[in-house]
Amino acid sequence: MCGIGGFSLSSKTALSKDILNKILDKIKHRGPDDCGIYEDHNNQIGLVHTRLSIQDLSSLGHQPMLSKNNQIALVFNGEIYNFRELRSELLSEGIKFNGHSDTEVLLNLYIKYGQEMLARLNGIFAFAIWDKRSQNLFLARDNFGIKPLYYNFSKSNFFFGSELKSLTPLFENTKSLDFESIQSYLTYLYCPGKGTPIKTINKLLPGEAMIVHKGKIKSCWKWYRLPFFQKRNKKIITKETAINGVRDHLRKAVNRQMVADVPIGAFLSGGLDSSSIVSFARETNRDIRCFTVEAKGGQEKDTTEDLHYAHKVAKHLNVPLDVVQISSSKMSSDIELMIKTLDEPIADPAALNVLYISQLAREQGIKVLLSGAGGDDLFTGYRRHHALINEHWWTWLPSKLRNVLKSVSSKFNQKNLISRRVTKLFNGANLEGDERLVNYFSWIDRDDLKKLYSKEFTHAIKNSIPNLEMIKFLKDLPSDTSKLNRMLALEQQFFLPDLNLLYTDRMSMATGVEVRVPFLDKELVEFARSIPDHFKHKGKEGKWVLKKALENHLPRDVIYRPKTGFGAPLRKWMQNELRELLSDTLSDERLRNRGLFNPAAVRNLIINNDKGKIDASYTLLSLVCIEIWCRNYIKN
Repeated sequence: MCGIGGFSLSSKTALSKDILNKILDKIKHRGPDDCGIYEDHNNQIGLVHTRLSIQDLSSLGHQPMLSKNNQIALVFNGEIYNFRELRSELLSEGIKFNGHSDTEVLLNLYIKYGQEMLARLNGIFAFAIWDKRSQNLFLARDNFGIKPLYYNFSKSNFFFGSELKSLTPLFENTKSLDFESIQSYLTYLYCPGKGTPIKTINKLLPGEAMIVHKGKIKSCWKWYRLPFFQKRNKKIITKETAINGVRDHLRKAVNRQMVADVPIGAFLSGGLDSSSIVSFARETNRDIRCFTVEAKGGQEKDTTEDLHYAHKVAKHLNVPLDVVQISSSKMSSDIELMIKTLDEPIADPAALNVLYISQLAREQGIKVLLSGAGGDDLFTGYRRHHALINEHWWTWLPSKLRNVLKSVSSKFNQKNLISRRVTKLFNGANLEGDERLVNYFSWIDRDDLKKLYSKEFTHAIKNSIPNLEMIKFLKDLPSDTSKLNRMLALEQQFFLPDLNLLYTDRMSMATGVEVRVPFLDKELVEFARSIPDHFKHKGKEGKWVLKKALENHLPRDVIYRPKTGFGAPLRKWMQNELRELLSDTLSDERLRNRGLFNPAAVRNLIINNDKGKIDASYTLLSLVCIEIWCRNYIKN
């Protein structure tokens, strides 16, 4: 796991090693073990790499890695889990290797198969390959967007890097806000799709590849599409086949991802997903070290405490468990650090848990952690899945009555958990089809959001809508895709790579730790697609098939415990620990100077949130994060 960056410049632009050093400086935390620079002055190509040594710790794994004839150069961030099988295949065809890294396998796969190599990979990756023969720079990102890749192109110059911060120093005088992306951060807490807060910088999408020729993007294509786009096998899957298949695929995925030449640990929140990963990891490593967080004095009202279950699972599996004890005041004071580390104004304090655990793991010499991320997104488990399944109880109502449902529920006191959930449930009652489906991901009503914008902001976004990327994506799905699978497709295409996986990568790599996600193993994801809806969500039981698959591995009360987010008591913070930051960051003067939001409307939002008229804690945090981000990246 590493950091990569570089450029392809037009012939009119002089290659500068200073540019490469600027990129390298901003991503060196991702690879504290080694670094390297490659320059091709004749063709205006530059590549940089910082290395976190996981496999083949010797100098034979150094990057940028060159082919024997020096015609091809590769920089690669990630892990290829099936590299040993691929290496054996290449060896049988007479290809010789110098070392034992997956990087060298990747290089030789490209030499033999070119771009067709992508279909052979099972792993997490973002890479760039410079091919002197064609004078093309070939970039690609893994199937599910587990590893990040940002790029900028303008004036026939192309730059790329593992993090947004690796590119921003190159455009100090030309950075401008992408107002449509800012609208998305406020709506969803993250930005779905290719957008970033900076207009000139985009994300390469999951399963996407690109060819750059002399500073210009020659082509960009989807080399992998989620299994929902594939023709579904009409063969009926029995209950036993589904349960056994999930168990077997997950076990194989965990075993496959245990490959490393350094110690491996695991997150263990006490929830089903992380517990199942540890259960199978223990079959390979009986003493795998596990980590969890205890937020002292900060449990959200009416929520279930995680720590008890984490201890229970650790005891059941007989694995060591380290608990990172963090005070609520510590977490709230680290919000500014969180935004600086994330690069994007993502308003999810759960990211801090990843940072704290990764810090402790690295202090104990552990460079790799296994995560349970993705379980809910494959098999259901979020409240929005349960809400969607039960829509039939009220969606038959005429539109006028559904409007009444929304209006009445919006007036419930939001200090009460049940009231909040009912309001959230009917927030999109007035919408139809895919519009209502996408609305489950939003944190604020669109009409309430518009009130927050300044006149300048309103003019800048004109009639743009934040859900456009998601709506377009849903239109491309096969027409017979069920509502539940349409929602899971949204999870896998946007929610995972643009929120959960993004903050997991950024926070762990800030400490020099690699996080692997067995639930997003390619074979497991494709098998999960074949499972009928009624085995994923059965009656009131979400994630039913996964729960049945783990019944002989984990305590029953762990498997069937209430769902709890791996997050923070944000609503409590807004009244206490974050109050000073909230007042200072969203003061009338700051908001007027920034020019994005209406000070009176924001002030009203804070007052109504305090009174419980609305539940706007996450929207307020999003406003805070946007201002902090602007302060660090855009200045005035």
